Amino acid sequence: MTQTTDLRGIVPERGSRNGSGGLLLAVIMLGQFMGILDASIVNVALPTMRADLHASGAGLQLVVAGYIISYAVLLIAGARLGALAGHRRLFHLGLAGFTLASLACGLAPSTGTLVACRFLQGAAAALLTPQVMSMIQHNFSGAARARALSLYSAVIAGAIVVGQAAGGLLVAADLFGTGWRTVFLVNVPIGVALLLAGPRVLPRDEGVPGLRNLRAQLDLPGLLTLAAAVLLFVVPLIMGHELGWPLWGWVSLAASAAFLAAFVAVERRAAGAGGRPLISARVLRAPLLVPACVAILFAPGSWAAFLFTTTLHLQGDLRMSPLESGLAFVPCVTAFALVGLNWQRLPARWHRRVIPAGFAVASAGYLCVGPLAGGGAAYEALTVVIGFGLGVMPIIMTTALRHVPAEDAADASGLLLTLLQLAQVIGIATVGTLFLTLAESSGSTRHAEYGTGWALAAVTLVGALCALFLARGRTSARA
Repeated sequence: MTQTTDLRGIVPERGSRNGSGGLLLAVIMLGQFMGILDASIVNVALPTMRADLHASGAGLQLVVAGYIISYAVLLIAGARLGALAGHRRLFHLGLAGFTLASLACGLAPSTGTLVACRFLQGAAAALLTPQVMSMIQHNFSGAARARALSLYSAVIAGAIVVGQAAGGLLVAADLFGTGWRTVFLVNVPIGVALLLAGPRVLPRDEGVPGLRNLRAQLDLPGLLTLAAAVLLFVVPLIMGHELGWPLWGWVSLAASAAFLAAFVAVERRAAGAGGRPLISARVLRAPLLVPACVAILFAPGSWAAFLFTTTLHLQGDLRMSPLESGLAFVPCVTAFALVGLNWQRLPARWHRRVIPAGFAVASAGYLCVGPLAGGGAAYEALTVVIGFGLGVMPIIMTTALRHVPAEDAADASGLLLTLLQLAQVIGIATVGTLFLTLAESSGSTRHAEYGTGWALAAVTLVGALCALFLARGRTSARA
């Protein structure tokens, strides 16, 4: 066993009810695992959903993106609610909502119902997952905290790997004729078990008595304007190609820009009035945070789009079953995870320099997606190269947060996580739309892989150029 998975010696700074750090970590990490898992487990089930629900390409995109949209927009609010109402309380509330929403997704009779339930599931995950990091920070210290954070990284990486493989296994098993529905229903018994274990394991915390000044603490005007800007931008990109790019779509995109400007104005007004904006200037002044925010807008978007489009190709022209396509991703995502878990073994002076290098490797790999789209060992090796290159993404967050003051750590990590999720939504909406358009016009997913590969390469190359600023940025301490 490596250090990242060893629970021995992890002792809470403030003990849980039964004083066991291992049990505390087991509960909160499994909750985190579920939240990340459901962003990826759905991918290999998409073709089966399309056949069963007669879903359009836009409907499939919304099934994936709907979860990520609500999750991304509400992450910071979920973290702040935990500080106000208590992390234990919000963990249980989010877990209960996530379990119920998973049940609703598994029973959804139509694409529209499934999309709506996915939005609810993402909102519940936004209440659940921020409490995990907060409980680690509050209940562990020193070497125990370092080991817990390593396990946290391992869980995030592992959930992506398991999501791709488990999705294929569950769809192929077709338990009781449920088909794709088991990818959601599997959460229900796990969620119920965690809800029963949580009260016995999670330490009590009181939050802020009376929840004073809730509106100012949550920055509801900022939250609403940001949500409107994101929805007005993403929805027309997803729906446009299906509807022939109608006028309302262009109006929506213009309105998105207006709401984004309004969000900036609202945030400035909140800061000027002594409130607590979602994104404060003080947080942005932390060394390396701004270049990290810019860099993180590109690679995650290409990664999400790659998983989305490759799944459709594997089960399209390559005629793979859901199980085969799910297992086909394992080497790729394992390479991603191995880099994310082992980059700290490199000399410290290399850490920031590795980021643009990894992006450049992934960009070169994407250029070969079309020529190698016929499948086989070369195509599988190519996906490993892409996963290996994009495995540097965790370094961005670690590098940026290393220089953030403790009082701003929650908001800074929330900002980076939000941008990471929004980047995935935009990647699926743009590159995913390109893939679907090319596939429909040519009648071939293999043909669509050429244009998609070039688009992914361009996006990641821009990310590499932006990451150069992160690699060369100066800090008050050695990164």
